[in-house]
Amino acid sequence: MTPKGEENREAVLEDRITGALVGAAVGDALGGPVEGYSPDQILQRHGGRVHGIVGPWNGDAWRTARPIAPYHKGDGHVTDDTLMTHALIRVYTRVRDHLDAYAVADHLVPDLMTQPRWIPELEAEALPLQRIFLAEKWLVARLHYGHVDPREAGTGNIVNCGAAMYMAPVGLVNAANPAGAYAEALDVAGAHQSSYGREAAGVFAAAVAAAATPGATPDSVVAACLALAKDGTRAAIERVCEVAARYTDFESALVPLREAVAPYDTVGPDYRSPSLGARRPSRLHAIEELPVALGMLVVARGDWRHAVLGAVNYGRDCDSIATMAGAVAGALGSAVPEDWAKTVAEASRLDLWEPPRALTEVTREVFARDVDRRRAHERAFAEFGGPECSA
Repeated sequence: MTPKGEENREAVLEDRITGALVGAAVGDALGGPVEGYSPDQILQRHGGRVHGIVGPWNGDAWRTARPIAPYHKGDGHVTDDTLMTHALIRVYTRVRDHLDAYAVADHLVPDLMTQPRWIPELEAEALPLQRIFLAEKWLVARLHYGHVDPREAGTGNIVNCGAAMYMAPVGLVNAANPAGAYAEALDVAGAHQSSYGREAAGVFAAAVAAAATPGATPDSVVAACLALAKDGTRAAIERVCEVAARYTDFESALVPLREAVAPYDTVGPDYRSPSLGARRPSRLHAIEELPVALGMLVVARGDWRHAVLGAVNYGRDCDSIATMAGAVAGALGSAVPEDWAKTVAEASRLDLWEPPRALTEVTREVFARDVDRRRAHERAFAEFGGPECSA
């Protein structure tokens, strides 16, 4: 029989994992219909800020209206951020241990290529490969067709948030161990990205792991990120969060956060017309999405609704910003609105609660394996005259 205290601890772990993954999916769905637009355009289109689930930007013309066609973004539909997150969870359920770039090649790529699934934005069953963006199709081109070493396959891809956007499961499997999450995500993301895109994947996983720690706060999450992040990614997070600490509402923070991240962002002021230097490797730059997501977390003082709505109304790549903000706030334990989660699950025809259940089970198994491996190492080191291992 499991002691009552142990049952409570296990429930807390499952609650944090559920909060992070459901929170990420709902944030993704809220941000999708306004992705690519500016705060002013969002304000004009919706007659005010977005405060919940809204319909497509172009209404019923979503099938043909450029530049969004043929995707039905809005009405509670998740995007490729969530599809990729759930795909990575399926890899964890197969491997049932820590992942690396080879797991991406052996499991994630075949899942994208061969398993038809319901794609909410296409309103059809299709291969995930037919929905994911070119930066994610790179995985298939390089690993399946190019037979590139998985650890190096990300080199040459555009540097964006493509790898970072689905790294929440890595942070959750390494809950309360940001350094472990960072290292694992860097290995996994090596198959997909290089430079600051890969770095962002590691730091986002670390942020989720830090949030899924007893007693965590937005400040402790940011501190964990800064302790691990390198180069432009570290500088961007530090600057954005420094500015974010001056604000307590997202409306007043929208412009200052954009100004804070702009020197590190390669895309430029017009999101749909990137600069010639956009998305190229650099030690001086960072993706925009992660620093802004952490900034909104600071502005919101960890509140899920406030952080995610701030991310959504920021515009630009706001589905990914809201995915990240939602994952970290959910991992902190801030509640995701039940009515929004239910609407997104129904509209997207997804069970948003099964992936967290599966990942919680895997997380417990991986932790038990880690303990066994650590104890075996301690016993071996003791044979060399090191300290005696604990029981």
